[in-house]
Amino acid sequence: MKKNNSILLPMVVLGTLFFIFGLVSWVNSILIPYFKAAFTLNHTQSYLVAFAFYIAYLVMSIPNSKLLTIIGHQKGMVAGLWMMAIGTFLFVPAAKTESYPLFLTGLFVIGTGLSMLQTVANPYVTVIGPIETAARRISIVGLCNKIAGILAPLVFAAVILKGGSSEADLSAVVMPYSVLSGFLFLFGCGVLLMKLPEISNGAEKEGAKGRPLWSYPYFVLGVIALFAHVAEQIVSIDTVISYAQSMGLTLQEAKIFPSITLGCSLIGYFAGIIAIPRFASQKQMLRIAVVTGLVLSTLVLIIPGTFTVYGHAVSLSLLCINGLGFCNALIYAGIWPLAIHDLGKKTDLASACMVMALCGNGLMPLLYGVLADNWGLRPGYIVLLPCFIYLIYYAYRGYKIEKWGRN
Repeated sequence: MKKNNSILLPMVVLGTLFFIFGLVSWVNSILIPYFKAAFTLNHTQSYLVAFAFYIAYLVMSIPNSKLLTIIGHQKGMVAGLWMMAIGTFLFVPAAKTESYPLFLTGLFVIGTGLSMLQTVANPYVTVIGPIETAARRISIVGLCNKIAGILAPLVFAAVILKGGSSEADLSAVVMPYSVLSGFLFLFGCGVLLMKLPEISNGAEKEGAKGRPLWSYPYFVLGVIALFAHVAEQIVSIDTVISYAQSMGLTLQEAKIFPSITLGCSLIGYFAGIIAIPRFASQKQMLRIAVVTGLVLSTLVLIIPGTFTVYGHAVSLSLLCINGLGFCNALIYAGIWPLAIHDLGKKTDLASACMVMALCGNGLMPLLYGVLADNWGLRPGYIVLLPCFIYLIYYAYRGYKIEKWGRN
């Protein structure tokens, strides 16, 4: 499986899966202001979109991992795709009844299916080849994710915003989500018919047989690091449209900013593919990314000056938010290999715990929404700082800790 020809088909499937992840995840950046307008919501209420979607990662990841031990990784991919097909189809009755709770239910079901796919895909791409180049493979599939993320808000806005206006017509989601539901179901059928290798997690780490996962500090701290990472990442993407709208831009004009952020992520992934391990190790790239992220998130709060977009003077802090996309591409790829290495047969359960940490995508936007409603949109970005401070700790120190206590 470590030979290039033996991992080609799995990597193609994984690339497609990560494209789907991006398609259904990053479209939330346009759904949030879209539902905010359609249902007359405040910021906190609108960020329930992200909460409903990602809280499924916390609730369903462990059950999903147990199911995977029964049905295997390939059938787990199929189950996840079909679950997402059900969730996307729920948008049809939700639109016809104009029910925000039913939309949120659909998002939770999509998140449930996606959490299963993430539980399969992330360790799969990590251990399918040499661990030393895992960050490079993650960067490759990450490119697929971010390409979909760039396209999703732009295409979705073009479909649902009639006549180039910012009108929120709920009936407009029926067609795109019906098509997406059908695609997810058919792709699941295709995966079921493929011959994909089952990954082997290998033997337990020497001398660690029977150790519970919590006794691996580098893993526990890695879970927290992933939570901090996705928390700051989702804030930098899902809030940027509302922030731009506060400066006078319409939804139609502001839709470009999540795509710019994800475009910066593409550059980051290309940098990872080119540099790792030829010019820098994945640890070194992680350190560069987290330090740069702290600098940019600080500038979001304090940088003066404006630039012009569609005739509106907007803060330079928007560009700092966009720039975080470059850092985030390298952070995600760096954390996974450091957190799950040498866990042997515990890798599937460890992956499920890592996927649970993705609930940070749902919790942090709610916190940001509360701060935005009470302090203002720009001061709310203070939530970025503690995330990057912890990530710096993990990149320089936390990943080295093999045992609790003195080392």
